[in-house]
Amino acid sequence: MAVGRLLPVTTLAALLAGGMLGGCTTPGVAGTPVATTAPAPGPGQPGDVEVFKVINHLTWGANTAAVEQAQGSRLDPYLSRQLHPTPARLPPAVQAQIDAMSISQRPMGELAQEMAQRRKAAVALTNDDDKKAALQAWQQEMNRLGREAATRHILRALYSPNQLQEQMTWFWMNHFSVFQYKGNLRATIGDYEDTAIRPHALGKFRDLLGAVAHHPAMLVYLDNVQNAAGHINENYARELMELHTLGVNAGYTQHDVQELARILTGVGVNYGANEPALRRELQPFYVRQGAFVFNPRRHDFGPKDFLGQPIRSQGLAEFDEALDRLARAPATARFISHKLAVYWLSDDPPPALVARMAQTFAHTDGDIAATLQTLLTSREFAQLAGRKFKDPMRYVISSLRLAYDDKTILNVAPILNWLNRMGEPLYGHQTPDGYPLIESAWASPGQMATRFEIAKAIGSGSAGLFKADEPQPRERPAFPQLANALYFDAIRQTLSPATRHALDQAASPQEWNTFLLSSPEWMNR
Repeated sequence: MAVGRLLPVTTLAALLAGGMLGGCTTPGVAGTPVATTAPAPGPGQPGDVEVFKVINHLTWGANTAAVEQAQGSRLDPYLSRQLHPTPARLPPAVQAQIDAMSISQRPMGELAQEMAQRRKAAVALTNDDDKKAALQAWQQEMNRLGREAATRHILRALYSPNQLQEQMTWFWMNHFSVFQYKGNLRATIGDYEDTAIRPHALGKFRDLLGAVAHHPAMLVYLDNVQNAAGHINENYARELMELHTLGVNAGYTQHDVQELARILTGVGVNYGANEPALRRELQPFYVRQGAFVFNPRRHDFGPKDFLGQPIRSQGLAEFDEALDRLARAPATARFISHKLAVYWLSDDPPPALVARMAQTFAHTDGDIAATLQTLLTSREFAQLAGRKFKDPMRYVISSLRLAYDDKTILNVAPILNWLNRMGEPLYGHQTPDGYPLIESAWASPGQMATRFEIAKAIGSGSAGLFKADEPQPRERPAFPQLANALYFDAIRQTLSPATRHALDQAASPQEWNTFLLSSPEWMNR
């Protein structure tokens, strides 16, 4: 295995700013762990620990393939490629799984309309047994579509070379959280992630906010499809300010919520081909973009003022003006910067760092990649990185990446089950605030016991991850070799004496793997 080495540096900030990756070769280790001796670094040349740490911070979790991807290039171009990725090229076997999915082959509107028609037909049945069977079949198909989206998310997290983009896709899916079991969301959640979130995950926040605000998944989840003049629904307006942009303590008022709800009247969804009958004076205001629709007949055209300034009555353009104000408000820069710092660095991030990130956010018109670069190359990140407790998603994905490297997992069902057991299933948070990003939410005794069981399942190679989907499913052998060169050259040096001692006492390779994946050090990123 080739493991990169770095030029002399003393902090992670310096590494990201200009470190150089070189190379050396160390043999892998098979069977029961036996220590190897890596070539000693030259005078002033750091060892592989620094390489591991940098890659571990910038990806869902370090593994041999991720280290080798960065090998031979300076770290600042590596970081730049992560912050400004080109389209990802997934391993052929992974891409084949994704290409075979219904959500990859059929447009969202077509799927959503078909599922709505199937449910309507089932409800119309007069025979109770037939109705029950038809509704059950509809429910199973909806579940299948939701599983496809979750499977695709997991596969990309494990194997995409664009690791920052995948992490930020999860972050924004959690920030703009929707619950897949409401309405028809299981038929739209895959498209929501793939067209509204992922393309903008490292772009301009205003573009991301607009894409989310125009997607049927969000409009259905927060009930804006029910928001009309004379029948105001404030749900989306409230969460748009409290959770998506300004933050709860930003100084907006209930009047602002009401005015934004009025601005949002008429913004809705239409999967069918029918168009509303409109008076001639309203026809120029009608907008249809795929399943997104602005129906001026449902819009409140009365005068409005929002966040202390008037908004001219102009139909859907009022919505765009309101989004502009929200995206570019100083409170939004602070709120988003703080949340990014909590996710990437610390439950209580340094205020000075958050202030600098907010300044970058404001000066770059909400450039997410630039804001992240301020964070990742900061002295605070260099000092505090590695102490952030892993949430369930990061724990599972980092463990799998370390254990199986680039070997293609064929069955994602055990992974989805682990996330369910730990309380963080994809698209499964019922309320719009998303999953918590702090340690106290995930460090309970019950959670740790579950993680030990998952570590055992991964470490023993018996989880069923490589059971091919065939007429007669069979398990393909895939025992993880965690006691490899990456471990002895890098990971071992990050472990405490107590953890090393426990590993030395392991009675088998399976137990050794379990101990490593359940160690206190592995619980932090």
